[in-house]
Amino acid sequence: MIRLHFFSAAAWLLFAQAALPADTPSGPAVKSEEGDYVIPDFRFTSGEALPELRIHYTVLGKPRRDEHGRVSNAVLILHGTGGSGHNFLVDRFAGVLFGKDQPLDANRYFIILPDGIGHGASSKPSDGLHAHFPQYNYDDMVAAQYALLTQGLHVDHLRLLMGTSMGCMHTWVWTERYPAFMDAAMPLACLPVQIAGRNRLWRDLVL
Repeated sequence: MIRLHFFSAAAWLLFAQAALPADTPSGPAVKSEEGDYVIPDFRFTSGEALPELRIHYTVLGKPRRDEHGRVSNAVLILHGTGGSGHNFLVDRFAGVLFGKDQPLDANRYFIILPDGIGHGASSKPSDGLHAHFPQYNYDDMVAAQYALLTQGLHVDHLRLLMGTSMGCMHTWVWTERYPAFMDAAMPLACLPVQIAGRNRLWRDLVL
């Protein structure tokens, strides 16, 4: 059974701010490491494909396995639209969560911060394909995150899944597609409904 955690308005604001342009990275004493996982022959829900899809990621801490060999301390944190995993390395986020004896102490947890498709250092249209880059949606982004965890990082279970804004929407998709993969999910700053009202009007104007 997945436990969906909800916080007070003040806590929501704290986490939602992580999706905004950030201050100078600082955070915990445990140093982060970065890498790329290349998914071969990635198929998009549009029917299009890429021979190689690159997913960039940042990790803190080390994975640990329980007596059954399953990873027991992995935490996946997903960024918002226009952001990247680096958004969570700023002091106002990492500095209050990832440090020693803090809620997500990087000495205890294996923290995974991926860049979504189209974001950060992951594959995106501006790499060269531009308008010929495959159309992608939240299902594709979550599928790529799942491949990164299971095939790239060999993580077979999450202690916690957390996302803000667009990452929050990814959290809802994760819990629907892979409900047994995590102990708990924490969607922050979004609702699992279609956009409407001013949000819809603003997006239509942008398009």
